[in-house]
Amino acid sequence: MLFALITWQVAVDGPLAAVDMRLGDALRHTAPPDALAELCADLGNMIVALPVLAAACTYSVVTGGVRRWLPPVCAAAALAVTALLVTLVKVWLGRPGPPGGTNYYPSGHTATAAVAFGGAALLFSLTVRRPPYWPLPATAALLTGACSAGLVWRGYHWPLDVAASWCLSWVVLTAATAVVLRGLRQSSPEPTTPAKRSRSAGPNRP
Repeated sequence: MLFALITWQVAVDGPLAAVDMRLGDALRHTAPPDALAELCADLGNMIVALPVLAAACTYSVVTGGVRRWLPPVCAAAALAVTALLVTLVKVWLGRPGPPGGTNYYPSGHTATAAVAFGGAALLFSLTVRRPPYWPLPATAALLTGACSAGLVWRGYHWPLDVAASWCLSWVVLTAATAVVLRGLRQSSPEPTTPAKRSRSAGPNRP
């Protein structure tokens, strides 16, 4: 819903888009040193985010037992689907970016970071034997937030560009997580209850 609202405002150049541009200009004037901002923005590069997801997929396959293929396949598919959706929306809207040019909405770097780090957090969380689980998604959110801030600080994107990618990535990751959890539940052996054991043993003989 929020993604649709933001996209509509960007498409019609509505008041939210105007506020977005003013906010982007203000944030660029409060940016940290260029080297730090650039380092944050680079977290969304494929050469950074993809190896993280690949490592998580490899670890999941090695340690996942008979259910090892479903989670990494879903994580990789989530990244591919996100890239396709981002590209389609970029071409459809053709929004100009702060440095000029077009096709800046939504942010591909933010979406890549969100899905790659979020997918890695999902895969690693499946191997955690006991809670807490929250440090994994929290780390993914922190890295994605740093990437988003760096993109705005460096003037590569408007704030709504990165906000829309957060929304889109959330939807894709939620769907991927649901598929993984459902598949794992279906593949888990059904626990044997005393009633089932008595039925399987057959009638008592005198």
